[in-house]
Amino acid sequence: MNIQTSANIGQLPPSLAAFSLAADSGERRWWLGSLATIKASSEQTGGQFALIEIQENESETPLHVHHREDEAFWVIEGDIQFEVGGKTIEAGPGSFLFGPRGVPHRYKVRKGPARMLYLFTPGGFENLLRATSEPAAEARLPREGEGVPDDDKLLEIVKRYGCEILG
Repeated sequence: MNIQTSANIGQLPPSLAAFSLAADSGERRWWLGSLATIKASSEQTGGQFALIEIQENESETPLHVHHREDEAFWVIEGDIQFEVGGKTIEAGPGSFLFGPRGVPHRYKVRKGPARMLYLFTPGGFENLLRATSEPAAEARLPREGEGVPDDDKLLEIVKRYGCEILG
């Protein structure tokens, strides 16, 4: 049992170190039609969370579910229609949504370009992202076909990482 005492409250575990990134920094990936930038990985946060910035034009994701992590969305730019647990939510800049693990969800960028922050708890989703994307050679949205694995490979990878595409 790990008991907090006045001597260790507020101290970081030995594996964690404070870090920061400039606005245009992070690991950039072309991912399923978007530019994904990993701002904080599970390796950097001791597995606590992963933070990913997503930029994309008008598009939509399939209905899917995460079995391992909760997901939160903070919309920075764009108009996006979310469906979380069967509920439709219209979201614009400044909107925040939370999707607990096990709850099916999807979204449609109705007016782009859109920019969002995805927060995953616990961390680890960035490994699925890496497995289904390619490094972005430039800080731009991908062209047609860049960073898009074939459908059979995609379904196999997402299942391996605890996700399921439902439709």
